[in-house]
Amino acid sequence: MADRITKAFYWKLAIPDRPGEGARVLRALKDHKVNLVAFSGFPRGRKTQMDFVPANAAAFQKAMRKAGFRLTGKRTVFLIQGGDRPGAVHGVMEKLGRAGINVTALEAVADGKGHFGAMLWVKPADVRKTAKALGIS
Repeated sequence: MADRITKAFYWKLAIPDRPGEGARVLRALKDHKVNLVAFSGFPRGRKTQMDFVPANAAAFQKAMRKAGFRLTGKRTVFLIQGGDRPGAVHGVMEKLGRAGINVTALEAVADGKGHFGAMLWVKPADVRKTAKALGIS
């Protein structure tokens, strides 16, 4: 399976870093039947940052608005999918390094069935340069 790299949009949400808060947010999406292509959550200071890549941006924004959540976004993330193998993400990182692009964050996971997926973030000023370095539009 050849690697596929695409640009996608994501929105951020900052919530209190307390038990159950993440479940409350995800419940709102479930209740509105919003599907996510990718999701990441991590502590940031005294809060938790949640990054959402929705399959349907309009439905996602509507659900979050109805639930009373205040989003920050729309920003760009790069999604990478391919066949799992040693060094699967190395080529991407090498290309970006040669192009002088600093990666802000990268999360990757294998599915245990021979495939992997990753989310790659760069600074907004580097999005165009990153797309060019990775050969996508």
